[in-house]
Amino acid sequence: MKKIIIMMTVMLATATLLGACKKNIDMRYPPKQTLPNLPVVEGIHDGVKAPLYWSAYEYGYEMERAGISSGDMDITAEEWDKIIDWVATNLKPHGYDMICTDGFIPMRAEDGSGYMTHYGSVSLADLVAKCKAKGLKLGVYDNPLWVHGPRDTKIQGTNYTFGSLLYNGTTDVLYPTVDDIWFSWVVSEQPGAQEYIDGFFKHFKELGVEFIRMDFLSWYEDGKDRNMGAVGHGYGRAAYGRALAYIAQAAKKYGIFTSLVMPHMYENAEVEARYGNMVRIVADTGTGGWWHCSAQDKGKSYTNWPNCMNQFDGFTYWADIAGRDKVILDGDFLRLNKFDNDAEKQTVVSLQVMAGGPVAVADRPSTIGDDTPFYTNDELLALNKDGFVGRPLSGNLGENTPVWYGTMSNGDVVVGMFNRSDAAATVNVNFDQLGISGSRQARDLWSHTDEGTVSALTATLPAHGCKIVRLSK
Repeated sequence: MKKIIIMMTVMLATATLLGACKKNIDMRYPPKQTLPNLPVVEGIHDGVKAPLYWSAYEYGYEMERAGISSGDMDITAEEWDKIIDWVATNLKPHGYDMICTDGFIPMRAEDGSGYMTHYGSVSLADLVAKCKAKGLKLGVYDNPLWVHGPRDTKIQGTNYTFGSLLYNGTTDVLYPTVDDIWFSWVVSEQPGAQEYIDGFFKHFKELGVEFIRMDFLSWYEDGKDRNMGAVGHGYGRAAYGRALAYIAQAAKKYGIFTSLVMPHMYENAEVEARYGNMVRIVADTGTGGWWHCSAQDKGKSYTNWPNCMNQFDGFTYWADIAGRDKVILDGDFLRLNKFDNDAEKQTVVSLQVMAGGPVAVADRPSTIGDDTPFYTNDELLALNKDGFVGRPLSGNLGENTPVWYGTMSNGDVVVGMFNRSDAAATVNVNFDQLGISGSRQARDLWSHTDEGTVSALTATLPAHGCKIVRLSK
């Protein structure tokens, strides 16, 4: 059967950003179209916590920067063995239980199902087996709205074909004269679309995959990219909402975690927060470092994806939709090898955990160096295990010394004091700001030291540094 290859080689540029910006959290933009009546998917967020995992992102990103053509990008079976061994040995004992593919490398459909079966030269079935042998799961970067297989492939249980799901000129779209670039999208209004999406999740469940990371959702909804202009037909908000509803129903049916990437999040993320387990809330990691964590377009927000360009502002901007048994905020991948010092490395890992987000390691075994201990602070990772989700004291974007706080299931309060400025700064927190009274026992989660009984907190932080304190009765 002919190999169908889709290349994921796009990285958002960060220059020439268009759109208004504000330094507060109240910016929400109306959709272009009204949502139809959509189904309720019960229990989609119940008991779901942010994943801890390793991603192939840095491999693909650096191959692209090295000028390797899309068709030649690959991770060999031998390299996968090294990766999986490294994750199992160094990260798994601390709760990291998954390996995940990403874009860049060819995604191939090589069997009669028409769905993705290979990531580069390696079959997903082999990757699942390699991971399982080491006590790990496999997550896959793919999108149930992309068509990989031959257009005459029959959708299981129907007389429709893959080709019948594609735009044919009769569907009402926003940009009928603009062709979709890179992707062959499923039009959710077409007969067979729901069955195709169900078959997608059934396919991956049978492979043993329990996590799907689906990208470029903003391009589907309204065909827009802030840096590239119109990038496709734009199937409209009604089609987008219906597609996410189909995805949520199938994912729940087969027990698969859904990670939504590049969503516009219009109307305070009413669709994404309703139907996704996790949503990206910040621009792509790219070169990473302090630029992605805090500096890029600091204090700004935009009308569409990405609403914020750095992790601090993104988590702050969207904190109001997150919480226990709610949608998880995703700050994208971490590349600790791109940070300048230990203070920055502690800060970026702490921010993900304090916001209730995933810790997605993208450093390769060849680039991680001595940075593994920053990912494996068990006292900090206990918050993730608990399902902890904090929130900022202030909703102001770009704040130089933000404070995050939240409550663990046993009643302990965890406070994160951060310094985004380029000079040392002192941060003070009164307990009444946290909604608690009296005194508490304080423990520093990075120095692993007890600090006695306190009734307020104060810390002098280095530039780009943090202090994370757990307060117990």
